[in-house]
Amino acid sequence: MQEAGEWVPRAIFGLDPLWVSTGILIVAYAAIMTERVNRAIIAGVGACAMIVVGVLNQDSAIAGVDFNTIMLLAGMMLIVGITRRTVVFEYLAIWSVKVARAQPAGILLGLSVATAVLSALLDNVTTVLLVVPVTIAIAKRLKVPAYPLLVGEVMASNIGGTATLVGDPPNIMIGSAADLSFNAFVLNLTPVVVVILAANALALHLLWGRRLRAAPEDRERVLAMNEREAITDPVLLKHCLWVLAAVLVTFVLARVVRLEPGTIAMAGAPRSTQDQTHRVHASFGDVEWITLFFFIGLFIIVAGVERAGGIDRVARWMLGVTGGNLMLAATAILWGSAILSAIVDNIPLVATMIPLLKEVGPELCGGEQNVNILWWALALGACLGGNGTLIGASANLTVAGLAERQGVAFRFLAYTKVAFPLMLMSIVLAQVYLFVRYL
Repeated sequence: MQEAGEWVPRAIFGLDPLWVSTGILIVAYAAIMTERVNRAIIAGVGACAMIVVGVLNQDSAIAGVDFNTIMLLAGMMLIVGITRRTVVFEYLAIWSVKVARAQPAGILLGLSVATAVLSALLDNVTTVLLVVPVTIAIAKRLKVPAYPLLVGEVMASNIGGTATLVGDPPNIMIGSAADLSFNAFVLNLTPVVVVILAANALALHLLWGRRLRAAPEDRERVLAMNEREAITDPVLLKHCLWVLAAVLVTFVLARVVRLEPGTIAMAGAPRSTQDQTHRVHASFGDVEWITLFFFIGLFIIVAGVERAGGIDRVARWMLGVTGGNLMLAATAILWGSAILSAIVDNIPLVATMIPLLKEVGPELCGGEQNVNILWWALALGACLGGNGTLIGASANLTVAGLAERQGVAFRFLAYTKVAFPLMLMSIVLAQVYLFVRYL
């Protein structure tokens, strides 16, 4: 059997693999936008098409799947799903509503800020897995639409994750390749992230927050509730919280213990179920299988485009058009990675850009001392660009999957109409920041 790395892309009838793979990506993307067929089915069909036409073989297709992400999602879904049975999220929902005096606009702001802060300290997928159940519980209690609150959290998770080395997978990849420390990310990216988060929160308030209203009787009823009475199984809750705390601490110490986030999450999941063997089927029913299979299909589709040379060609073009001008190079990387990250997953994009920047960055920028500017442009573009569409980042799809299971519709076009302009606003602010601070 051939190794995945030995496979040479080819296509039926002698067609160019680059054009065939790009065509499959475009058709799949267009089908997702129509929302007439479930996105997991579309991604699965597109992934199979990449193999059938010869762009990938089965080994290279499997190699294209980021199983660390899949394991992280599945493990955290299990942990959060089991914890949800203790109704602890109801407790947190009532407590949060009381802090905001049951004002939906305040809740929108508070949840967005909390999501951003948690996403800077943890990975953003784990953060939304924890926050979304609380949000939906709050919305149900106050009888207000959950969708605006969830959109605010999606965008805040990607914005907050941009601030630190551990907040978003692209930053982890960039930090490792460029030997950039945790402190370097905080000092160089956190200032602009704070500004972008504030601008995003203001925009969402003007769009939705000032119109969100809860009936006085619903507010009074929630404010009168005793959150402690919501806990139904304190023993199970204590066990789940210990497991969750251990998982989160291990995430922070992942480099020290040399474990990937996916392994950590999957190690915690069975510990959460040890007292509920008879409910194992219910536990695995909490996993968002549609979301996981969509990710698998999407990884394979993007792997086909990447292996055929599509992402590499675009990345080289982005760097080539700058003509050695530092400002143009940073601008091209920032905007190019942002737009591409809204269309395809930002992980393979960053994986392709890293060796290119290491190779041609010093030549374009006039020396090694200026290359860090390009790394910051790449981090800002790839992480913030993920907000642009529903498939731009893992956190987006995770929230959509959780929301739809609770009856909250998350439509591709409806989300994009709001999110894409806000993403462009964040990139404009990032551009100004790069120019003022470095250029």
